[in-house]
Amino acid sequence: MSSLAEQSLQEVFAAYDLGGEVAGALRYGKGHINDTFCAYVQTPEGECRRFILQRMSAAAFKHPDQLMANIVGVTEHLRKKIVAAGGDPDRETLTVHPTRTGESFFTDSQGGAWRVYPFVENTLCLQSAETPELFYASAQAFGKFQAMLSDYPADTLFETIEKFHDTENRYRNFEKALAADALGRVATAQPEIQFVLAHKADCSVALEALRQGKLPLRVTHNDTKLNNILFDAETGKGMCIIDLDTIMPGLALNDFGDSIRFGATRAAEDEPDVSKVHFELDLFEAYTKGYLEAAGDVLTDAEKEYLPWGAKIITLECGMRFLTDYLEGDTYFRVTHPAHNLERCRTQFKLVADMEAHWAEMQAIVKKYSEMPGGEKE
Repeated sequence: MSSLAEQSLQEVFAAYDLGGEVAGALRYGKGHINDTFCAYVQTPEGECRRFILQRMSAAAFKHPDQLMANIVGVTEHLRKKIVAAGGDPDRETLTVHPTRTGESFFTDSQGGAWRVYPFVENTLCLQSAETPELFYASAQAFGKFQAMLSDYPADTLFETIEKFHDTENRYRNFEKALAADALGRVATAQPEIQFVLAHKADCSVALEALRQGKLPLRVTHNDTKLNNILFDAETGKGMCIIDLDTIMPGLALNDFGDSIRFGATRAAEDEPDVSKVHFELDLFEAYTKGYLEAAGDVLTDAEKEYLPWGAKIITLECGMRFLTDYLEGDTYFRVTHPAHNLERCRTQFKLVADMEAHWAEMQAIVKKYSEMPGGEKE
């Protein structure tokens, strides 16, 4: 699969006017799903410009036309908001670079769908929150993203991955993988399987609140990890939200929860030694403060109240997805060794257990910053 992507690069270069001669392209980033390259372009003036080229995963995204329609719609909306606020739209949101024929993506001779973004220079993409201050900055970035999209017509968005944060459906998929035991791996994951079985009821909490009308649907990012923010290299502020493949209608608590899942720990997502994995309350508080400062004015009281549930449910869901993929033979997430997905799920379940041990404190933190309209302005 990877070699096919590299063979198609020359076709991609021909399909786009990148403003100069392509000097080369190298694989880029640490994403699990898409094939990503950084292309280096020499302009006639002698400048070196960079572009991000991505072949969208055909396994993950069946309709690249719908996916790109979502991204173009949202980024154009964000550009208008950023310009109105006196910001720099070329640095504060992604820009879809059109093909020579004006399309938002290009399909190569192998059927691969490619898109191109100008590289946002002088930024950092970080894999973990080294300090509460950094996590706070990320919260403000995602909170601002939520606030700027609060008036975007969610019903115009396509569902790029069906039932993506349908935790009940994720549980049913887990049950199917468990029953099939296609690779005979069930015996090697008994503690993890029992953990999921014991948490079945939690999978319905947010969805039941949605069904009862307690929580509204919003435009959500649905993959709000720290490494999906570009930070300004000089100021350290969260500047540009990237990886917009899963922009869909969803619940605000899911976006909040995924940030907590990924960032409120100082351990890597695939840390094999779970004794090093801890849910960090100082990071949770830093994120909650920053998020509610930026998005508090657009969230309902119920949405704020359910934020701890967002953290727990999304972490549980992600662990279930890793475990399901492990049982099915690693068909979705990219792995480097046979136990990789099993190690990933163990870190998630350890975080869930830690959250349960600190539940009252999590609720108190959310209440503290919810009582300050728009958060505490400093």
